[in-house]
Amino acid sequence: MRLVWQWVTLERDLPTDWSDVQLVLKVREQDDAQAAALLGGANPLRGKDSIRLFVSRTGGLGPEAVKRALLRLDRKDIPGTLELAGVEEAERPPEEERRTLAQQWDEAVATLPPDWSDMLAEVRLRSSDHLEYAALLMAPTNPTRPGRALVLQFRAARRFGYGVSPGMARRCLERLDEEEVGGELRVLRVLSDTDGVATQGPVWRVGGRAV
Repeated sequence: MRLVWQWVTLERDLPTDWSDVQLVLKVREQDDAQAAALLGGANPLRGKDSIRLFVSRTGGLGPEAVKRALLRLDRKDIPGTLELAGVEEAERPPEEERRTLAQQWDEAVATLPPDWSDMLAEVRLRSSDHLEYAALLMAPTNPTRPGRALVLQFRAARRFGYGVSPGMARRCLERLDEEEVGGELRVLRVLSDTDGVATQGPVWRVGGRAV
């Protein structure tokens, strides 16, 4: 698997509130010097048989920057393995200060264009204990789980086509709140003013699959 996709896979499985990550990159001995040079802007720490990268959401090498750095190695056909060496989570606010999923939905919708028509969103859960119950509570949205991440994705359609109505999407998120299933809502993709011509609605292709 390409290094950039190894990072994408690792990132999907990280806790919702991760702040800093330490990665260990192992490449062939003959590629070690070139790999370190290509990663120079990412401030790699070169060891005896590996290269360490430090990714942070708050400063330094961010998630997108490490993706670009690893892409440089992929373009040079430098194979390797990327492993997670450590994760630090951000300090969580007191329970009463956390935004509910319904509040997050309202805030997200408020930022969308007034003519938005189709949305792909996801709920990142805080605990694997909640995964099956959350999927049940969100059943009207027909949620899907991409890979092994603690994520449930769903589509919403404001006027017609694929996806649940915005009102039902919000109600499903309220159900999670009522059952104290915490998480983070993310709007991944949005389309505006779509018009169905010989189709029930638009389809996105993500990672080679239709969603």
